[in-house]
Amino acid sequence: MNVRKGILLTVILSIACLNIQAQNRPVHEIYSMMVYNFMKYVEWPPSSKSGDFVIAVVGDQQVYETMSKWYGNKNKGAQKITIKNVKSLSELDGCHVLFLGANKSGNFDAIKSKLSSKSVLLITNKNGLGKKGSCINFKVINGKLKFELNQNAMKVHDLKVSGQLANMAILI
Repeated sequence: MNVRKGILLTVILSIACLNIQAQNRPVHEIYSMMVYNFMKYVEWPPSSKSGDFVIAVVGDQQVYETMSKWYGNKNKGAQKITIKNVKSLSELDGCHVLFLGANKSGNFDAIKSKLSSKSVLLITNKNGLGKKGSCINFKVINGKLKFELNQNAMKVHDLKVSGQLANMAILI
């Protein structure tokens, strides 16, 4: 079963990492697919496995709408997935994943501080945020969408990442 998951992840991420200009899908759809698939290869601590599994989106209406439409009625294990369009820091409580859109990246330090002691997979798409403490950061290299994985940030947030995901990432 793990081999199947590894092959599926490789195929999905390989498709998503193709030349962005040759994509038939808008980039917000690719981000949505990748965020959803990342969470399949990250393990949260037992204390995070009750209630709804909350994916918060800050600063990207298109990603929010796509994720709501595609994944809003799915489950992660026994948890129902809930997608939230977050407008203020007070709404971040209880989220498991946070996608921070590039146009709100100026709020990164405040968000990182708010989430510092919580098991939240913080995903960004702005150059430099991976090194500043984002767990996963999208970046375009030579016209291809790639992602950085900050191993220290994963540890700080008490998240365990599969080796399969780590092997596909740019490790920092």
